[in-house]
Amino acid sequence: MPNRLAQETSPYLQQHADNPVDWYPWGEEALQAARRQNKPILLSIGYSACHWCHVMAHESFEDPAIAQVMNRLFVNIKVDREERPDIDQIYQAAHHMLGQRSGGWPLTMFLTPDQRPFFGGTYFPKTARYNLPGFGELLEKVAAVYREQPDAIAAQNQELLSILSRTVPDAPPAGLTLDTRPVDAAREELKRMFDSVHGGLGGAPKFPHPAELELALSRGVEEQDEVASRVALFTLRKMAEGGIHDQLGGGFCRYSVDERWMIPHFEKMLYDNGPLLRLYADAWTLTRSPLFQRVCEEIAAWVMREMQSPEGGYYSSLDADSEHVEGKFYVWSRKEVAAVLSAEEYAVLGAHYGLNGPPNFEHEHWHLHVVQPLEQVAAALGLTLPLAEETLARARVKLFVARGQRVRPGRDEKILTSWNALMIQGMARAARVFGREDWSASARRALDFVRTTLWVDGKLLATYKDGRAHLNAYLDDHAFLLAALLESMQGGFRSEDLEFAYRVADALLARFEDPRAGGFFFTASDHEALIHRPKPGADNATPSGNGVAALVLQRFGHLVGEQRYVDAAERTLRLFFREMQQRAGSFSTLCLALAEHSTPPTIVILRGPPSGMATWQTTLARRFAPSMLVLGLPAGLPNLPEVMDKPGRSGVNAWVCRGVECLPSIDDPAELEHALGQAARQSFQSA
Repeated sequence: MPNRLAQETSPYLQQHADNPVDWYPWGEEALQAARRQNKPILLSIGYSACHWCHVMAHESFEDPAIAQVMNRLFVNIKVDREERPDIDQIYQAAHHMLGQRSGGWPLTMFLTPDQRPFFGGTYFPKTARYNLPGFGELLEKVAAVYREQPDAIAAQNQELLSILSRTVPDAPPAGLTLDTRPVDAAREELKRMFDSVHGGLGGAPKFPHPAELELALSRGVEEQDEVASRVALFTLRKMAEGGIHDQLGGGFCRYSVDERWMIPHFEKMLYDNGPLLRLYADAWTLTRSPLFQRVCEEIAAWVMREMQSPEGGYYSSLDADSEHVEGKFYVWSRKEVAAVLSAEEYAVLGAHYGLNGPPNFEHEHWHLHVVQPLEQVAAALGLTLPLAEETLARARVKLFVARGQRVRPGRDEKILTSWNALMIQGMARAARVFGREDWSASARRALDFVRTTLWVDGKLLATYKDGRAHLNAYLDDHAFLLAALLESMQGGFRSEDLEFAYRVADALLARFEDPRAGGFFFTASDHEALIHRPKPGADNATPSGNGVAALVLQRFGHLVGEQRYVDAAERTLRLFFREMQQRAGSFSTLCLALAEHSTPPTIVILRGPPSGMATWQTTLARRFAPSMLVLGLPAGLPNLPEVMDKPGRSGVNAWVCRGVECLPSIDDPAELEHALGQAARQSFQSA
């Protein structure tokens, strides 16, 4: 019989609904059961695209003997870390403190009935190996410790809670002065971490780090630091050529297991691809690289083809596995490729992607990545470059069609507000840069879905699936959504987007901000009581919620002329400033916000007929100007904030403002270009 997880919206929880384990979802029923029975809690946290989560499930949770031990000794709770990042944050931190080692998924934590952790780990095998105990044996030992050492557990828990409380920064001193030295320090740290041979930051395993690359790119251009710019641009090129990038279907996998971006961990996450799409679009504005444009086209095509629901929202992820084998959907044997392509096509594609060399994957298989530049392939085969490009494109299409006949990886079809916001921002930005109305329409559909389905009775919800939206939204949901709204309004202004942005910004201040110390808690003031209320400032796989909140509240405040938003951003920067001084490289998004606190964003308001403004907007979108906001506002729009309601003329005119200062109206595109160039090189007042 299915257990309680059968009624949940999370595909990850539903994957465990037929386990013989008596699973509970996180909630009062499970916590009451633990208190009533005086049993410890076995908390298992994972997500549906997680390879090792599947391995542990097959080995242990589907085994009746292991399940019998779990049911006898514990109250067992299964959590989807994507639906409950609040719980995951707390217990990942606890795992690190208890074990002095990094965490990950699956996370396996043992708690007292009052939710306090006393032991934990990540993956445990069914039988002892990898220097890890067998899971069944471990369960018996942990239960014995719980029964026999309550005083030691209580003392450890008290110390753990004290340490957790100290992870929230203290209120800054009244005399603290902000400066941009952490921004410079972060840029220098990224340059030190840069792998100048293969791109990326550090060694294997190698992650994309879009927040860090965004900082390197923007500050490299701003400070005319060619090395910092190279950190971003060279990394983006090597990633695009690597196996972390799906060379046939578009989109990026989670990370590379090697330092060369060759073999990925094959899951594809929405939250990676949204920021990367935006970053590649920005990189194209600097370089006009055809490779960067192709990457954007392929990410957008993949998202619309495979990740957008009929209702409009974007799905969460694609699994790493198909047919219980990681990467099986993506890799090729020579025989499989030769059966699909002509000899001419095989000669070009095989040399370009390394099929003429040794296999790079298990069992005589190849995972496609660029081994030889196409120019060299064309020269070696006596082909013109255009003919080689045409042949390669034809071969890639054939392989893509053939791959589509395979058993596909599973898709997690829950729709998360925060991840949708990241993709909406990426799609809307790329749409502006490349003039793609289909991408813009995709982003608007997703944004409208969030507004109509996940904003309920004046509150934002975190997740949706199968007709059910639920769970209170978190800091990241609100901050990322406000950023998405600001980007969407630049692609095509709608009054309902501005109204929604006010609501989201006001919810941030009312329900998440700490007005005394500054900064934003991860959970709202009316969230359920957990053992800790984090206030995270460092970037992780996604950008810091506090960093994005500080960045977009500044921009929104300047755009609409509301100082309260700017002040909340400054309080956030003041709170984290001392930590940024100590380890600036962990705070890339907050560093971007700190740089804009020093030099407010440039805001360009265009007034005039929509047809006339379109050319101006396209030209401005193709400038590399990450801290510039451009809004085209046709005449007759009601209820505009006073600072946005600039007077119009018969043609198009532009108003350029920074902070509280504005230049005189400009009605010539060349004059606008000159003014923006001057503003970028000098103080705004002298421009």
